[in-house]
Amino acid sequence: MPSKPPTIGDLTWIGDLKFSATIDQTSLVFDSSGAAGPSPVQALAGALAACMSMDVAHVLTKGRHPLRALRAHVAGQRAQEDPHRFLRIDLHFTVEGGVPKDAVQRAIALSRDKYCSVWHSMRQDIDFVVTFESRD
Repeated sequence: MPSKPPTIGDLTWIGDLKFSATIDQTSLVFDSSGAAGPSPVQALAGALAACMSMDVAHVLTKGRHPLRALRAHVAGQRAQEDPHRFLRIDLHFTVEGGVPKDAVQRAIALSRDKYCSVWHSMRQDIDFVVTFESRD
């Protein structure tokens, strides 16, 4: 089985603590203040939420569950001292469409334990709490 191609990124300083980035074929701006674009840590939290959301949506739709909507809310608590790393991340999903709760729990577990490459690239001593609510 061929390995995944490497992720390639190029960043260019555009002033202050802002960088224009091209990662593979996508462009964005990283901004330390989070004004012109996400800060690197904001991008990491967003990437974790997106990774798990994509996994959950994939597992549920592949299982032919009646998923109508999926929303995720992420909140990260950071250390007060340098390097201000994440100590705790809370991720909450809202699932609409009458999807059975056990199917949602299974999709979340598969993402967290097996599929989410962002989570598996982060420190595993982060207190990572994932919750969900189902709505019809």
